Amino acid sequence: MTATTNRTKRYSVLLALTACLLVLPACGGGGDKPAEATPSLESAPSESASSSPEASEAPTAAFLAPLTGLPAEASVTKRPLSIMINNYAAARPQSGLTQADTVWEVLAEGGITRLVGIFQSKEFTDPIGPIRSIRPYLIDIGESYGGVLVHAGASNDALALLQHSGKADLDEINNAGAYFYRDNSRKAPHNLYSTLEKLREGAAKHKYDETADVPLLTFNDQPDVSTAAPASQINIKFQLSSYEVEYAFDASTGLYDRSINNEPHIDLNNGQQLTAANLVVLSTKHRAYDDVGRLEIDLNSGGKAVLFQKGYVIECEWQRTKGDIIRLVKDGKELSFVPGVTYYHIVPNSDAFEKHVTYQ
Repeated sequence: MTATTNRTKRYSVLLALTACLLVLPACGGGGDKPAEATPSLESAPSESASSSPEASEAPTAAFLAPLTGLPAEASVTKRPLSIMINNYAAARPQSGLTQADTVWEVLAEGGITRLVGIFQSKEFTDPIGPIRSIRPYLIDIGESYGGVLVHAGASNDALALLQHSGKADLDEINNAGAYFYRDNSRKAPHNLYSTLEKLREGAAKHKYDETADVPLLTFNDQPDVSTAAPASQINIKFQLSSYEVEYAFDASTGLYDRSINNEPHIDLNNGQQLTAANLVVLSTKHRAYDDVGRLEIDLNSGGKAVLFQKGYVIECEWQRTKGDIIRLVKDGKELSFVPGVTYYHIVPNSDAFEKHVTYQ
């Protein structure tokens, strides 16, 4: 049995359970018909969280976005777009990141980082970009969400993986130039953009599936932080001092506000600062294998990680099984996310973990 089949069965079971939870309250009283339900993706509340009535109630939304656990107006079934976003200084501020469901920040060559935005649940017409090239480990991240890969060119190894592979791939240089455009107000190569409409048109032209299995995630608005340490200020270092990321927890919103090099990291489309409900930092092996500094990054072996949510930090481990995404585990149990956007950060394990992430 394949991993995809397993995930699909788990998804179906959770759908049935959620439907039961929504129907049962209606059986004890009037004849109101319960709202149609998609999977709640709500994890079983922890012992400490279940003491509050709010934590034990099933979600009341008719639909929830699979990758964020947030309410949606309709069932979210469109295939995600996994878009490579330029994070070079000249490319900031980027466009569209406030609309992503999930964002990964990963090292590329020379100590700079690249962002992978996973877009699925939100509909918008604004630009997305600047869009840059892809690497083998970025292919891995994008495909783990079932996403169509969106990029402009590739390293030699990544191109070898993509050519004649049948992968769902939109490459501005090699197979999909008509679905991208240049913004002349910026200098190339930091000026390549697209939109949801153009990219979906390109995916349809290539006859890529319109839907795909997405990972089954668990969400809990009242996570157990009884043994967790407070952490409202977080600092993450990759390699270069010019790629230092800071997050400040805002108790009024329950979100972490993102800054880079002490400046708010904003979305050019709307002027809003990037925020996340969950922050993940994970440590793994990085190896440069050529004179350019191209990297191999181990996304399978597992290792040390931390999860920030609700103004607290949970020390944990990351694990991955074949055909699945990276998951966070503590004391043998998978950790749930707070409903909302999640930002992942991958740092090298060649240095002590504490050199890459500090908090207070």
